[in-house]
Amino acid sequence: MSRKVTVQDTLEMSVADRIKLAQDIWDSLDPGSVPISEAERQEIERRLNEHERDPHSTIPWDEVKKQILGRK
Repeated sequence: MSRKVTVQDTLEMSVADRIKLAQDIWDSLDPGSVPISEAERQEIERRLNEHERDPHSTIPWDEVKKQILGRK
């Protein structure tokens, strides 16, 4: 028999375990089921159109991550 996990159970988990749990929950969602506002949809469209006009204007995620982590 499985036991239900409570919010209190999760608060007693290590930070790393809570992050992993949050990632697992997020990854389990179907992207089409996550509601977005009209403003968010328009922003996504704007960014996609901008990228399609100039694909070389983007920065790869690895580079962005390096820049963010290098700011410490």
